Amino acid sequence: MFKRSWPVVLIFISMISVQGSASMAKYLFPVLGPEGMTAWRLFFSAIMLVIIFKPWQKPMTKLALKYILLYGIAMGCMNLCFYNAIARIPLGIAVAIELTGPIMVAMCSSRRLTDFIWLAIAVIGLVMLLPIDQATNNIDPIGILLAFGAGSCWACYIVFGRKAGAIHGSSSVAIGSVIASFLLFPIGVWQCGSVMFSVELLPLVFVVALLASAIPYGLDMIALPKLPAQTFSTLMSLSPVFAAFSGLIVLHEQLSHYQWLAIVFIIVSSIGTVLTMNRPTKLKSIK
Repeated sequence: MFKRSWPVVLIFISMISVQGSASMAKYLFPVLGPEGMTAWRLFFSAIMLVIIFKPWQKPMTKLALKYILLYGIAMGCMNLCFYNAIARIPLGIAVAIELTGPIMVAMCSSRRLTDFIWLAIAVIGLVMLLPIDQATNNIDPIGILLAFGAGSCWACYIVFGRKAGAIHGSSSVAIGSVIASFLLFPIGVWQCGSVMFSVELLPLVFVVALLASAIPYGLDMIALPKLPAQTFSTLMSLSPVFAAFSGLIVLHEQLSHYQWLAIVFIIVSSIGTVLTMNRPTKLKSIK
């Protein structure tokens, strides 16, 4: 039982880490902005992951390099879109919209009727969490588009991350983080200027990077090859749950009874997914 469930535990820890760090990151936006925060987060993450996984010890094939490059680009764009989204719209709404990416991966990967049943329950919960009337009146439309962009990049992150991890192993996340950092650091410097190198901010940014990137990306890369794509994607539906608790604890955001009911739907979906897990569908050989 534990052999089947330990990748799920890693995904849960990953989500708690990500959503907790998102609330912390918002406090730094007035100084660094989303671009500077994203750049430093990926920079510190890349350093930590390179030290942990030591990617230089394993030779890389051209096929592995291809998918790691795509994985790194998806990682960088996902972070940049998400931080720009939560700078404009509430964290819980941004997370709910972002989940359209994993949901689409799950729909494309599902083969059994039970997969679609659990996925449908998750979608119902997500729709309930998203205040459509508020989104059409008071929510920044650019923020909504950025959240959908983050979801699209998240879908690519799942697909390319599974392939990169299956071909090159866990060290793929370290190389992908380096690629993402090289892509976004110049953008952060361009947007923030000298403020980005303020010594007082670096310890806080390091903590956010540890919680938001190094820990979850490392755990995801270990767990992704062990889980079917639809299982991973449906488990990601728990993200608004952890975002809600993070908002409650850190930002003192209160939830309505209707929103808590939506969370129950999502929890039922995730539990059902875990209990009906079959052996993972193996990745087909890539030519």
